[in-house]
Amino acid sequence: MKLRTFLGLLCMANAFPVVAQDANIMVNSVPVTAPVLKGRAVNPLAWLSIENRSDKEVTIKYISFYVNASTIQDVEHLEIYAADTLHHFSTSKLLCSFTPVHKHMTVEIKATAKQYIWINAVLKKSANIDHVLEVHAISLLTGEGRQLRVKEAAASYTERMGIVLRKAGENGVHTYRIPGLITTDQGTLIAVYDARYNSSRDLPGNIDIAMSRSTDGGRTWQPMKIIMNMGLPKENNGVGDPSVLFDPVTKKIWVAALWSKGNHAIAGSKPGLSPEETGQFVLVNSEDDGITWSSPINITSQVKNPSWHILFQGPGNGIAMHNGTLVFPAQYWDENRLPHSTIIYSEDHGGNWKTASGAKPNTTESQLVETSPGTLMLNMRDNRGEFRSVATTTDMGGYWTEHFTSQSALPDPVCQGSFIKAMFKGKSVLFFSNPNSSHHRDSITIKASTDMGNTWPSATQLLVDERECYGYSALTQIDENTIGILYEGVGELYFVRIPIKTMLR
Repeated sequence: MKLRTFLGLLCMANAFPVVAQDANIMVNSVPVTAPVLKGRAVNPLAWLSIENRSDKEVTIKYISFYVNASTIQDVEHLEIYAADTLHHFSTSKLLCSFTPVHKHMTVEIKATAKQYIWINAVLKKSANIDHVLEVHAISLLTGEGRQLRVKEAAASYTERMGIVLRKAGENGVHTYRIPGLITTDQGTLIAVYDARYNSSRDLPGNIDIAMSRSTDGGRTWQPMKIIMNMGLPKENNGVGDPSVLFDPVTKKIWVAALWSKGNHAIAGSKPGLSPEETGQFVLVNSEDDGITWSSPINITSQVKNPSWHILFQGPGNGIAMHNGTLVFPAQYWDENRLPHSTIIYSEDHGGNWKTASGAKPNTTESQLVETSPGTLMLNMRDNRGEFRSVATTTDMGGYWTEHFTSQSALPDPVCQGSFIKAMFKGKSVLFFSNPNSSHHRDSITIKASTDMGNTWPSATQLLVDERECYGYSALTQIDENTIGILYEGVGELYFVRIPIKTMLR
């Protein structure tokens, strides 16, 4: 069959002609589980490992692909790169770049049969993030005309799409971290996060709380807005680690954060209440669905025991309970600098706030749900390592009971996690996300429990992104069929829509 030229590349609608199969060369393909993100230039799809068992050097001349037809219009171009080592996504050795126009395409490359090749995708600005992309490398052709069939791993080559909500360096911000995410009763998504201007380091430093807003379920986002800025000086007067909740009664959105005036984050805070002594618990709110925001409200004197070194929120999101009580997860570091996960809550829609007792010592960042009216479940980062800790209360944290799944059910590398309650087909479901590992911050995974956290079956778990990352995430239910996840890459934030039916059938 005659090859035709398209955009300077050799392409055709069918596979290339076969002279013979070369049994001395093995080509194995392994998919990379990670969303293909709008706004990101590096979206690895799969690795090809080429093993030459003969002594003769062999040149690879062509590679044949299959691309699912439904998403061809979403792809700006596919790229093929050579690499010396596995899982090192270097873009220094480009072999080929082409725009797919057919389901089956063959393109010209120049590689040797003793190396790694990886396939990359770049999406158009108009790409629909509800689509999924499926790309298969079918076979290679040597310079001698011998065909090399690609053996695929027993895994999915279908990748969901998403969007880079904040890119490292964008708007003069070095690093974006610490996501929080909620859905208002108008269906608006409110994302909050740290804008870390000078480096990736935690407080103290030049950090503001920023917000992004979406009115179409996360498919597009309005420009970033700074909603907490504690004024001058900028350095060592930062505010960070946001948590966000929506009050369905007053329609207010509340955001909690830690203000460090000088060196008064975790390491520098001392007993006391003033900004010159200790970190400050501050709030802002919006009464118009996230369009405008109040000035900061300092509630430190309401919620902090003066003998503690610090009290601040668990980043991510808070909740409104069945009876209207507003609750933020929190943590305090006691007079001995031992951390305890806890909650702060308001029974009058944000007018006054109270603090509960500690749920468990040596725990920090937590998230919570109301499993049944009046019963709260707190899911905690535990400094002991390996697993999450879990506790429940029926009296607003006056007394806590450790749950039987605590320190056993949910692996965790001592990191933040997200924990929400959602409704699907008329039933309550708990969703949890974190790096699904006891030791490494990688493999961002969503898990579902249909029995209020008693079990987390492997059949209801979804690996979202296998790559190394900073590890924090935030979940929200977008609509009756969809949840959204906002999670950290390395210095930037990614958003993906997940159909609930992919986890619960």
